[in-house]
Order: sequence, then structure tokens, then C-alpha cells
Amino acid sequence: MPVYLDHAATTPLRPEAAEAWLAAHAETGNASSIHGAGQRARRLLEDARDRIAASLGCEPIEVVLTSGGTESANLALKGLWWARGAGRDAIVLPDGEHHAVLDAAAWLVRREDARVCAVPLDARARIDEAAFADAAADPRAALATAIAAGNESGTIQDVAALSAAAAAAGVPLHVDAVAAWGRIPVDFAATRGDARGSAGLVALSVSGHKIGAPVGTGALVVSRAAAPDALLHGGGQQRGLRAGTQDLEGAAALAAAATAAIAERDAEAARLSALRTHAVRGLAAAVPEAVVLGDPERVLPGTIQLLLPGADGESLLFLLDQAGISVSTGSACQAGVSEPSHVVLATGRSEREARQVLRITLGRTTTPDDVEAMLTAVPEAYRRLTRR
Repeated sequence: MPVYLDHAATTPLRPEAAEAWLAAHAETGNASSIHGAGQRARRLLEDARDRIAASLGCEPIEVVLTSGGTESANLALKGLWWARGAGRDAIVLPDGEHHAVLDAAAWLVRREDARVCAVPLDARARIDEAAFADAAADPRAALATAIAAGNESGTIQDVAALSAAAAAAGVPLHVDAVAAWGRIPVDFAATRGDARGSAGLVALSVSGHKIGAPVGTGALVVSRAAAPDALLHGGGQQRGLRAGTQDLEGAAALAAAATAAIAERDAEAARLSALRTHAVRGLAAAVPEAVVLGDPERVLPGTIQLLLPGADGESLLFLLDQAGISVSTGSACQAGVSEPSHVVLATGRSEREARQVLRITLGRTTTPDDVEAMLTAVPEAYRRLTRR
């Protein structure tokens, strides 16, 4: 039976989300219409927004519904850049961010003459907080961004400290919480702390298909005090930040998935942490040369980033797929591109090592039998490639 251990790429659709989508699909009205059908759709839409907001620790009006994490990150970075003050041309950018953030920043460098203030990672993929604070203190800093938890390493960052540094510098901060939402607490208001203006944490992006909602759903939390420019225009929906007829079905499904994910989060975190600990110990026993990357303590409960010296990651991936085990070598968003992990490189590892990494991510449907199957298949694939 196939074993799916790539939940960081996407996770199976939750039954609650599918049911919510179908129920909303039975409605006919456009939520922007003023007739009865439209107002019924509006009530369903705003109920969904309320529940999404509750899962993120923000106000409903701060939730901008999007097509997913990539759109959310682009709206945050480009919108905050375009709304920046005069004389500010720098983006505070840690080295291990997701490509949705890195590529949006690179576009701003190419097209808008932005410059990047790079912030290094340590050997455990932690953002150097002192370097982040120094970069944010640059008087030309227009905005800052940071990932809440690494989508490859699983390392959990101290978002509150990064938010405080950005607030002290008077710089707006975007946080990529795609990998964190539903797995660890994500609380926009609490993390923002005392920063109620347009500096510190002002935007936070999430994606639906990472928590069991349909692909094509997501949200960007935007503080009431922030006023990024929009990417899309035409209708003025969602505070004018994202124009277009709103996706009622997607919003309902996203809300259902978020509600379910938050309700089970603590129990699932404990279960997955136990499975992860068992998996790491089993891998260490079977493949003593293997190295688990990332922070050994501040790590997402289901993520294992594994360096297997002497074995090409793509070849490992092929052999494991042949054995019915689905894992990855890094972010699934670099479709069809074989390249060394930029996150591993940022932690000081060589390019050779960055090509010898597997990402194994457990999720809601993972069972102990799945882990046992992986513990048999990975050592066998490694031995085949290294002849050990």
C-alpha cells in the first residue's frame, strides 16, 4: 500500500472541508449583490471569515481571502513595497525563506530597484535575530519578512522577537505562516504585541491545502493599520486589497478545515512528535551516517529534514517512490527543477550536501505502520546507492 509522507507539500482534503464546499455550492447568490440570495451568500462568507480569523488570532476585517500562500506573500511584499515611504528601498530578507517570498523579492529587485538586506541562518536554520534587528534598523528599510517555521527544515522561529525588532525599527513585517498554521499556535494579535501601528507584524500569509482545505484557498491577514497597495483592482472587495468576486465555496471549506485543524492541533502535535521521535531514532540506528538537520528542539512536530551522505537526493527519491514511499527533497513549489536546497546551503552546508537531503513530513493521516514502512525503505535505498 502506498505510504504518503509529503504532507508539507500538500495534505489530503478533510471531509469537513469537502462537505462545507458542497453546502456552499448549493447557494446561488454573489456575496456582493444586495438581493436576498446575495445577502444569504454574504452571511455565509462572513461566517467563514469569522472562523478563519478565530483560528489566526485576528479580527475578521483583517482577513483577506486569496488563492493561497503564494498570492498572499506576493500581495504582502509587493503591496507593502509600493506603499513604503520615500527614501526606503531595502527589503530585510532572511536567507531561508520560501521561494514565494524569495522570488517576489527578486522581482522587486529587478523591476522596482529594490535592494535586499540579507539575514543569515545559523547551522540549525534559525534566523540570526541580532542580524535581523540590525538590518531592520537600516533607515532605508522598507519592509521585512520572515518565515514562522521552515517549510524544509521545520525549524520554528521566534516570531515575537522578530516582530518586536521590526516594530522598534518602525518597519512593517510580513510573516509566512504557511508551514506553521494548524501545526503550532499562530496568533496574529498576540505576536504583534504592542505594535498597533504600521510597523512590526502587519501581515501574515497562510495556505489552505496545507491544512486539508482545497488547493486554491488561502488568506493574508492585514492589520487594520496597514495599507499595502493591491495587486488586483476592480470592485473594491476586501478593503480594496483584493478585488474580484469572492470564492464562497473556498472560504467555507477553508473555514471548516481551519476549525478542525485548530481543534485537533495539540493532540496531533503530541502524536506526530512521538512518531517523529521514533522515526529519527530508527533512522539513526539503521543509517548511522545520516544527519537530521534543523533545530532538534524547536521543530514542527511532523518534519524531518535528513542528510544522507554519499547518496543523491533525486536518486533516493526515485528508489523510495518505486518502493511506494512518497517523500521529497525539498519544497514542492520548485516543480521540475533539480537544484540544491537553498535552505541547506544557507545553514553552511556544501552544495554536495544540499543535494543529499530528503524531507519526510508526517501528517494527519500518517500511521505508525507508515513510519515503519519508511524505516525499512530508506535504509534499503541508501544501501543500494552507496553499496554499504
